Parts: sequence; C-alpha cells; structure tokens
Amino acid sequence: MSYRIEQLAMKNYGVIGDLYCDKFSGINLIIGENGTGKTYFLKSLYSAVRALEEYKRGDDIRSLNDVLSEKLRWTFQVDKLGDMVTRTAKDELEFGIKIGELKTKYQLSADVSGKVETVTEPAKGKEGNSIFIPAKEVLSLYSIILESREVDKVFGFDDTYYDLAKALRISPSIGEKSAMFAKARKMVGDVIDGKVDYDDHKGKWYYKNRSNQQFSIGSTSEGVKKIAIMDRLLSNRYLDENSIIFIDEIEAALHPEAICQYLDMVDNIAGEMGVQVFISSHSYFVIKKLLLIAMKRENHVTCISLGKNRDVQICDLHDGMPDNSIIETSIRLYEQEIEEAL
Repeated sequence: MSYRIEQLAMKNYGVIGDLYCDKFSGINLIIGENGTGKTYFLKSLYSAVRALEEYKRGDDIRSLNDVLSEKLRWTFQVDKLGDMVTRTAKDELEFGIKIGELKTKYQLSADVSGKVETVTEPAKGKEGNSIFIPAKEVLSLYSIILESREVDKVFGFDDTYYDLAKALRISPSIGEKSAMFAKARKMVGDVIDGKVDYDDHKGKWYYKNRSNQQFSIGSTSEGVKKIAIMDRLLSNRYLDENSIIFIDEIEAALHPEAICQYLDMVDNIAGEMGVQVFISSHSYFVIKKLLLIAMKRENHVTCISLGKNRDVQICDLHDGMPDNSIIETSIRLYEQEIEEAL
C-alpha cells in the first residue's frame, strides 16, 4: 500500500485562504514570497501525517481527535487552536487529506480552545515515520530541545524540532532498510566529506571527516550539520519507503553547489525509494535545479506557488515554471545587469 499524499483541501488555514491539490508527485516544491504561508503549509501537512502515524500505533488507544489536537497545539504553539483560523475569515478552518487509502478531515472555529471539531477517523493509522527538517539545524541545540520539551514542557521548540531530536536519538543499525538507502547515504557523505555521529558516553555530537579527524559539532558548519541529519535518519532506519519528508527552506546555510548535491540525493530517495518529499524554498538555485530534475520525466516534481492576493498555482515542473516573484526578480536583476554593462 502506498502512503503518499494524494489529495489535499484546506480553507481559512492561517494565511492560506483556499487551496486544493490532487496532483502531488514524488517531489513537491512550495514557493512564494515571505508571508504567503510556505512553512504553515508544510506544518499543516506534517501535523496531519504524524497524527495518522501515531493513531492506533501499538497499544495507543487515544482517539484521532486527541492525537491530532495535541499535535497541532505543539506544532503551531498556539494558546488555543482557534488562533489558527484566518483572522478575517467568517467561516471555519477546514482541512482534508487523502494518503493512499486513508482519508481524514477536520474543522476548527475561531473560538475553539483545546480540541479539534468533527474529525473523521479512518479504520487504521498510517505506517512509517515521517519527519520535518526545519530551516535551522538542530544538532547544536539537541540537548536544549529535549530538555525544554521533556523536562520543562514549555513552548519554544515546536514539534518539528522535538520529533526530529527524538528521531536523531536512535542509534544507527544495519539491515535490509540500511542497504536500501546505501546510495543516498553515499551521496550525503560525498556532500559533507565525512559523517556526523553521537558519542553516548560524552553525550555530544561530533563531525569526523574522511581523514578520520574529529571535530566538535560547534566548530562544524551549519550546512554540514543540516545535511548530515539526513544520513543519521537513513542509517538508524527511522525513515523507510512509507515515510514522507518535509524540508523547510532547504537552501538555508547551504552553498549553491551543496544545494544541487542535496537535491540529487532527494531525487534518488524520491525516484528510486519511492519516498515522498515536500520542500519549501525561495531560492532561484533550488527552483532551477528541480526544474532540471523535472525535465527527466513527467509527474516527478510538482510546484505549488503561493502568492498574496492571487489564487494558488499548481503545475508539473516538467511543463515549465508557473509565474512567481523569484524568477521575475532574477530576470529583473539580469536585465539590470545588461543595462549597466551597455
């Protein structure tokens, strides 16, 4: 059974007024100017996906309403869930998602406090472990994140950070799943020229290059730490073919060449392993690289372009890029450069 997101409908969800999509692919790019809801969009998907993964897992007897309500509160960190409703909206927040054969939908009114309204519960939960990789790297903050959530139990680091820290805590292992991602792991290693590991005795992360030199994580670049996270999640078998990966601002702290190498690795995971990936970005290099990847075959990279005061645009990047301010600004700068040169 496939556990890919196939259909989504949302209305009055924060800054996102109305969005419907049934054209998701292996790689899904979300673009738009600041304030158009890219991160909000990713978090809305992640909250629903993770709630379905925790629902009916093992001996957990909580209702989907309980699981989802808690996930939304700690992901969006709102005093009351009704704060997620678009402020100017007269109607309720509505969200519906289809993942393979699983379907769920829920509603929220602006005055709702602690529980989601009218949640549709599927007969079973989703398999696999999905993950959200924030724009800011977490290895340097690893201990602080865990302490703030598990000891202090306070807002500050939302569930995207906390879930990632818990996933990174799992030690690497060998087996069939590890072999499945061997090529992707090699691509990660090539980008960072080494690996990052955790010393259980010292309780610290460190970076070791291919010359076997070891460095403290604090002296390692943010780009290396960010990419190394993917290697850890592949090597400890947290991720598998049922996972969905959400990456917020993939270009953060990365050199353009590293961006391209990272996206080649994402292409491998999505194309060969069947893992679905969602990426938000406002980088020309990310868009251009994914456009080149999309040219290889149809229905491999979907682009969702969010904008202020206009409808959401959705297209297959194989067919070209939708209108967006990132490309327009790049073209405008190029034209200005030509004018200055002449």
